[in-house]
Amino acid sequence: MSISNSIRMQRQQLILPLLSSSPCKFSLSPPTAHHHYFSALTIPSTKTCSEKNEHGDVCQTEPPIISDKIFQSAAKLGSYRLGDSTFYSLIENYANSGDFRSLEKVLDRMKRERRVFIEKNLITVFKAYGKAHFPEKAVDLFYKMVDEFQCKQTVRSFNSVLNIIIQEGLYYRALEFHCHVVNTKNILPNVLTFNLIIKAMCKLGLIDRAVEAFREMPLCNCTPDVFTYCTLMDGLCKEKRIDEAVSLLDEMQIEGCFPSPMTFNVLINGLCKEGDLARAAKLVDNMFLKGCVPNEVTYNTLIHGLCLKGKLDKAISLLDRMVLNKCVPNEVTYGTIINGLVKQGRAVDGARVLISMEERGHQANEYVYSSLISGFFKEGKSKEGMRTWEKMLEKGCNPNIVGFSALIDGLCREGKPDEAKEILSEMVNQGCIPNAFTYSSLMRGFFEMGNSYKAIILWKEMADNNCIHNEICYSVLIHGLCKDGKLKEAMMVWKHMLAKGWTPDVVAYTSMIHALCNAGSIELGLKLFNEMLYQESDSQPDVITFNILFTALCKLNRISHAIDLLNHMLDRGCDPDLVTCNVFLKALKEKLNPPQDGRDFLDELAIQLYKRQRTIGASKIVEMMLQKFLPPKTSTWERVVRELCKPRKIQTAIYKCWNNLFC
Repeated sequence: MSISNSIRMQRQQLILPLLSSSPCKFSLSPPTAHHHYFSALTIPSTKTCSEKNEHGDVCQTEPPIISDKIFQSAAKLGSYRLGDSTFYSLIENYANSGDFRSLEKVLDRMKRERRVFIEKNLITVFKAYGKAHFPEKAVDLFYKMVDEFQCKQTVRSFNSVLNIIIQEGLYYRALEFHCHVVNTKNILPNVLTFNLIIKAMCKLGLIDRAVEAFREMPLCNCTPDVFTYCTLMDGLCKEKRIDEAVSLLDEMQIEGCFPSPMTFNVLINGLCKEGDLARAAKLVDNMFLKGCVPNEVTYNTLIHGLCLKGKLDKAISLLDRMVLNKCVPNEVTYGTIINGLVKQGRAVDGARVLISMEERGHQANEYVYSSLISGFFKEGKSKEGMRTWEKMLEKGCNPNIVGFSALIDGLCREGKPDEAKEILSEMVNQGCIPNAFTYSSLMRGFFEMGNSYKAIILWKEMADNNCIHNEICYSVLIHGLCKDGKLKEAMMVWKHMLAKGWTPDVVAYTSMIHALCNAGSIELGLKLFNEMLYQESDSQPDVITFNILFTALCKLNRISHAIDLLNHMLDRGCDPDLVTCNVFLKALKEKLNPPQDGRDFLDELAIQLYKRQRTIGASKIVEMMLQKFLPPKTSTWERVVRELCKPRKIQTAIYKCWNNLFC
């Protein structure tokens, strides 16, 4: 065998065991006094080899991390000697493999032999701790760099540890660490340091402090870069300070920092969430002027904004433009449009977009299918809903809890709760655990079919399966019991709900008020209504709640009280509907002497809505008057019609603008 081959084989015998070391498991010990935010890490022992002592007992000894034999024979090998570079290689190897026990042994031996530590290798260790989610060990090592390792700390190691803490989402700890290092160490922050600390402040909602840090950068000879501006813009947008964020765009260009597509995307996203599509469109124009081409994120953001505003046709047009500009739509793009179409009651159009999506090589996920299934059933198109379900299974897309729940809810809407119950059993057999929404849909289905017994059995089944009853479940149960005339049982559930700390929603409140009024306890119903006014937004009365009280009051000939309540309803921004008008028309005709046809009442109602700038509501009242052959006064007609025409002209102009921009 040649000398070179002999040397190569000996090297392999040394290195291979080191590289094959398996990562060890960890256990947590109590936190230290200095760093109480994290748990210190206790490393268990690694593999041991068995040896017998002089008494013949077997004892466990650990193999050394680096065998001295290979270095003792270094002269014979001619090229392998125990140098700093060997230790550096071992540090990198163990850090990358996550073998912290072996890593710490290497570091300890280097300290004993007074080896030279370089910052680059310790940064590698920091990153390994970050990857293993042990940020406090990185902090401890950073503080030991000078005293224990005689390695100078610089802004590079500082930023490395700071980034690890922020990646863990420990933003307050990051601010504390930053403050301590800047005040006690001779380390000057650079642009990356400011970027990281501004990010932490924005994540915590401390936008004013983030702006202060941003303004301090020039004092530290640091020039903000595109990431600085993007981070601060995003923070301002999340706090709905859009104007300040947009003004930063002009400022950064004045300062010579060229905006990137990410910069524009942050602002466009903020404007779209606020519903300000006109300004978002102007920013797209600005992008082109700056030679900054919109990318997939830009288009997806605009499409999402259009869907939020209900402008689905424009969103679809923008999708076509996106393809023409060689920006590839992804599952998020299509899913956003399909979900938007479903919300508008256009599930058929959503299915067409799905076909287009598949033709372009994209596979829909279970959420897209679930949205379509739910949409078809809500529109009363159960056959299309079932076909979509079957198509999902054929495509190999396994339904999740959302898909199963959509099908169960759809079957219940079709009056088929027993079939829905079978789907629930299939769902459980496939290991998909039903949630509160699933059970609520099925309970509602049985109540609607007049089978309250099976609905109550499901309520008990939820508890047996450790599925927590939430406010929706309570609301469904209360509504069902009230509808069955079981007021006492509903009252018991109501008290139980309050005792559990749940706030009744508008359905639960309205159901109880309706049941109390039907039982002749209108004063209790009004008391519950007054309590409702002081609750959260989800519990505020709607037009159905008001109509129930109008009906009850008018039956008792308390028309003046009902009219006072109607004025209160208008003041709260709730518009009357056809039921409201019919309740009052009937009362005015049957309860007054002499009877009234209600023309003056409806005319005055239209004027009240007009004065509150609720033109759509006023126009509906006028439309109803015409249908009932109760023509409004000429002055009312002119006011309402003239005001109604204005927004339509504006809407036409807006549509024209969008067409010019995207078509």
